Amino acid sequence: MIVDCHAHLVPPELLAAIRKDAARFPNVRQIEEAGSLAFAFAGSKPTRPVSKPLSDIPARLAWLAKNGIDKQVVGGWVDMFGYELAGAEGEAWSRLINDCLLAAAKAEPHFVPLATVPLGDGARAGAVLKDAIKAGFAGAMIGTLPRGVGSTLDAADLDPFWAATDETGALIHIHPSFDAGDKRVNDFGLANGLGRITDAVIAVARLISAGHVAKYKNAKFFAPMGAAALPFVLGRLKRNATITPGVGDPVAALAAIYTDTILHDARVLKFVIEMMGSERLMMGSDMPFPIGDHEPMKIVAEAGLSAAQVASINGGLAQKLFKIA
Repeated sequence: MIVDCHAHLVPPELLAAIRKDAARFPNVRQIEEAGSLAFAFAGSKPTRPVSKPLSDIPARLAWLAKNGIDKQVVGGWVDMFGYELAGAEGEAWSRLINDCLLAAAKAEPHFVPLATVPLGDGARAGAVLKDAIKAGFAGAMIGTLPRGVGSTLDAADLDPFWAATDETGALIHIHPSFDAGDKRVNDFGLANGLGRITDAVIAVARLISAGHVAKYKNAKFFAPMGAAALPFVLGRLKRNATITPGVGDPVAALAAIYTDTILHDARVLKFVIEMMGSERLMMGSDMPFPIGDHEPMKIVAEAGLSAAQVASINGGLAQKLFKIA
């Protein structure tokens, strides 16, 4: 079985439900734009509108067939996770997204859904995660910034969420946010070319340094894009740990992290495998975004791997982690 471990989906039924249930979410301003929706959460800056490819299921299925992919693990769209929404409203928003993702996966068996959680509230996020796992999700996709620019995933008030990941053994995909606040990447397309990497590597390095990867041993930490440059800075993080008291062991942590192949260069993929081992790696596309890998099996084929390694990367490991029958 061939599995794409990293993609995004906004089911059309979710947009319909949001329009219909607007009264349930008084702090979500819906902005109609070109037949789609953008959102402003709790007075924040509006998101981009939901792009057509995020919701075009027939086109997605055609792409899967063209690439010979049997299953695609789909999270939602980080822009619309709504972490700004407080309390019960934020929880209800996450549960609505999860309900629609699960329904889409039941209607179209090619999809394997990842939940979202109201990450602005650690206790509620933990409760939603536990319910999602019971409902059939294998894990969750979370953004790097639970409370906007400058916030961190290792904040103490998120401990109930991380405890829930440990209790359930969930896979947690730590996904970069749209705007991490560094204006230097706003030109030349560098928000995609580099900004997503720096955002993710800082978030994951903090979780490593804070000891979360070591503490929550049953959770499955997933850092995309070749572990978001962690293999390339491992030596420096290792050195930093020797001169900074109380810092988590980056070598042990990297050995416990999973990642994908969205690297766009087989030479880089070989290095990631050298540093992490092929047994931590899964083929991914980041569909439907332009920066993603639209022929995701090609880089695996070009990396000079054994048949067993290719089989594991192209689906074997994903089947185990995401509990795909």
